[in-house]
Amino acid sequence: MQFENVRSDEVPLELLLEADPSEASILSYLGDGWCFVAREHDRIVGACIVKTISNGCAEVFNVSVMPDLQGRGIGTQLLNYVIDDLSCRSIQRVELGTGTFGYQLTFYQRLGFRVSGVIANHFLDHYPEPIFEHGIQHKDMLRLYLNLVD
Repeated sequence: MQFENVRSDEVPLELLLEADPSEASILSYLGDGWCFVAREHDRIVGACIVKTISNGCAEVFNVSVMPDLQGRGIGTQLLNYVIDDLSCRSIQRVELGTGTFGYQLTFYQRLGFRVSGVIANHFLDHYPEPIFEHGIQHKDMLRLYLNLVD
């Protein structure tokens, strides 16, 4: 597995849609974000898009892995690569938003992310189609953070 930074036009949209079902949302952060990918045999199998949101703070907008390869640790390795890269860029805090339940929340918490707040009705207000996981509709967004320096 190889991890690297790439241009935004190299990241397959269909891969990003695995983590964010809104193409409009993806296009809002893709163009000026830092794009990181995981490659296996020259095929992009994972992607992570990050943007600076203030001095010393960056936000992860998308972490996605091809469905047939999920559960192999690719997302964890990719996000660890991204966090190391961000540390080298003088980023001190990483933030992100995710659903209030589900495997994504567990994924981020395993990597040390902590809850900083809740945005009520985020998925109802910002997505035209309902998003369901295990038969439960996502409504609110949890805001998570990880401090990279003590």
